Amino acid sequence: MSIFLNKDSKVIVQGITGGEGTKHTALMLKAGTNIVGGVNARKAGTTVAHKAADGADVELPVFGSVSEAMEKTGADVSVVFVPPKFAKDAIIEAIDAEIGLLVVITEGIPVQDSAFAWAYNVEKGEKTRIVGPNCPGIITPGEALAGITPANITGKGPIGLVSKSGTLTYQLMNELNDLGFSTAIGIGGDPVIGTTHIDAIKAFEEDPETKLIVMIGEIGGDAEERAAEYVKANVTKPVVGYVAGFTAPEGKTMGHAGAIVSGSSGTAQAKKEALEAAGVKVGKTPSETAELARELYKAL
Repeated sequence: MSIFLNKDSKVIVQGITGGEGTKHTALMLKAGTNIVGGVNARKAGTTVAHKAADGADVELPVFGSVSEAMEKTGADVSVVFVPPKFAKDAIIEAIDAEIGLLVVITEGIPVQDSAFAWAYNVEKGEKTRIVGPNCPGIITPGEALAGITPANITGKGPIGLVSKSGTLTYQLMNELNDLGFSTAIGIGGDPVIGTTHIDAIKAFEEDPETKLIVMIGEIGGDAEERAAEYVKANVTKPVVGYVAGFTAPEGKTMGHAGAIVSGSSGTAQAKKEALEAAGVKVGKTPSETAELARELYKAL
């Protein structure tokens, strides 16, 4: 099992002809993803040449819009690789087309654009699940990749991973590659994101193949505290956490745009305490977090 993405997902790429879109379309195909086409209004009607996972040549059609791509291919997932100034329009287009899953990789999108897109999706009935922006996307090892996560880090297994940080997603996947993952989802660290820790944790709790959940947070905001409350009230599976930013200076924006601390609000220590109070084991380092997960899994 998996959450949000599996081998049957039909994926399109918005921005498939650009540099990043071209590079990562090739890598997603190599990972086994069923990519059925792409979108670029200026190059509609053309095709792009790639290699399938088995090395066979594939010609992917380029469509003028997301709705046309969905109509012609049955696509239910789109991955956005467009520059920040075009990202809002790309997201709105996908929401209007009511695609089921939209993974927004683009970083540097103005917060007001992300906020507008989020509110627009809510207004339209949230028929589209948005992951991101500024995230590595989502991978179900051995089945499909929608994003930029390296597919060769780990295989399939019982752990569900949700993370604000891309690089920490990769590190924990590597640290726990002896166990493997049902799905790993990078939700992004911007102030406004589509899918939250809670959304992913709820899905992992409901997935029978996910036996243990790892959540990675970072300083700034109160997402981890809210996730802790949710875990305490609703989650029966063991949860292991890590919070990046214990040495961050107060009042500084660190890395992600959402990682800013004011007083005691949003600090790594406050988040750690909230998670531990909810019964979540919290590691002081990524390696310690992986070891805690390994110990808890062995005890199941």
